[in-house]
Amino acid sequence: MVKVSFNSALVQKDVKKDAESLIPEQDEDAEAALQVRHQSRCWCWCMCLGLVLMLSGVVVGGAYLYRYYILEEGQVFVCGVNYREEDFMMQEEDEVEVELPNQFQLRQLEERIRVLEREQVELINVPVPEFDDGDPADIVHDFHRRLTAYLDLSLNKCYVIPLNTSIVLPPRDFVELLVNVKAGTYLPQTYLVHEEMMVTERLEHVDQLGYFIYNLCRGKETYKLQRRDRILGLQKREALNCHKIRHFESKFVVETLICEP
Repeated sequence: MVKVSFNSALVQKDVKKDAESLIPEQDEDAEAALQVRHQSRCWCWCMCLGLVLMLSGVVVGGAYLYRYYILEEGQVFVCGVNYREEDFMMQEEDEVEVELPNQFQLRQLEERIRVLEREQVELINVPVPEFDDGDPADIVHDFHRRLTAYLDLSLNKCYVIPLNTSIVLPPRDFVELLVNVKAGTYLPQTYLVHEEMMVTERLEHVDQLGYFIYNLCRGKETYKLQRRDRILGLQKREALNCHKIRHFESKFVVETLICEP
């Protein structure tokens, strides 16, 4: 009779070896899953960081452009236009279409402009012209009051007239034009039109003309203007004491001739 016996120690050793051979596979799967999860989390963080950087760039770029084109020099535009001498009379509320002959000499006009859209006011400073083409002036266009005031800096006198919307762009449109000029998308080379005004009477109560015109004309002789072609009995050839101011608030330059009887 043959007796078969198993070595218990050997069996336990084999079982233990099998168990040990299974454990590394579980560890490898766990490590692989952890690595995939870690990579996914890193990719998610990278994507979020990229979006944040992109949005930051858009915000910073927009702020820079707004500051450069709109808020430069404390919301003051410094702009210039080239124009040709043109013998053309401006009629109120009429549209202007003029061909530009080549024989007219190019001139340049510079202005410092501040537009207050909320108050519907345009503030313009015309420095001393380079070619003695007019007087330096400060101009206020008040769309709320529907008035325009000219301060002739050579005479230190103020002149007030109803706002002519055919030659003065509204504040929002004027800002858009100035931004395009500043960005170089619109390079004005325009023409000169003329309007003639006559002094009719002196204004005593300047404080009734609104804050901006009062601030411009306070303490100065202030007169009311009327378009010359509307004054009956006034001859064109009559000798008058006249001064001119050249300015632009649109796509063309205007020469305002102010005459005193």
